Amino acid sequence: MVLPFCASHNLYAQLVRKPVSSSYAGVGAYSATHSDVFSVLSNTAALTKVKQFSAGVYGEQRFMLKELMHYLGAFALPTQSGNFAVTTAYQGGSYMNDYQIGLAYARSLGKTIDIGVRFNYNGLKVNGYGNASAIGMELGTVLHFTEKLHGGLQVVNPVSSKFGINKQEKFASVYSLGIGYEASEKFFVSTAFVKEEDKANIVQADVQYKILPFLQLRGGVSTGTTSYWLGVGLGWKNIRLDIVSGYHNQLGLSPGLMIIYENNHQP
Repeated sequence: MVLPFCASHNLYAQLVRKPVSSSYAGVGAYSATHSDVFSVLSNTAALTKVKQFSAGVYGEQRFMLKELMHYLGAFALPTQSGNFAVTTAYQGGSYMNDYQIGLAYARSLGKTIDIGVRFNYNGLKVNGYGNASAIGMELGTVLHFTEKLHGGLQVVNPVSSKFGINKQEKFASVYSLGIGYEASEKFFVSTAFVKEEDKANIVQADVQYKILPFLQLRGGVSTGTTSYWLGVGLGWKNIRLDIVSGYHNQLGLSPGLMIIYENNHQP
């Protein structure tokens, strides 16, 4: 079990706006031992590393504003035919909100490559303007170069879906190239290069250090919005509790809380 303070990044170019700390939730996507149920948010193929039924919830008060509350949920089920996951996301308040429901599937193609796909139903509601919805998709692959070095590619909305009045709006396509290195079972570092359609390139870096079996630290930075995140994680039996805090240079703090359950049958 673990308890971290976090700021994350992970819902690229979708109706649901990404939380400041979402990167924190997706740390471990390019790792064989540091991944969890939320790693699917960074790369769908990371779902293959979930070895038992897992479920998690995450909440963040973006920039300390109740109108920008952000919630994530996910549960994963490994099977002999591959791993399945359901993800949910919600952000906003009574006047404006958006949400997402996703269904993901991933499997290993041998020892060196994993693949995954996620289909998302996205909805947007604005008082006085009505509702809009659209279907999006994500494709991911993770390559295991060695036992410690892993990399991969995530493509979000390769074929843009249109939504809104007269279908004038559409999703932007996003390409993310990531690599991770596990120096040991305790220390992991990763970097991702993200290119969103019509926007500047983003570099994102994350680090995770397991001080004790029940205590870990996570941290990271993103050049896109000059945001930082830090998390402290505590674990007990099957439960992990992460306390997170993200920081934006102009907009301030975004505190968050994450809880993950893993059915690992530990006493």
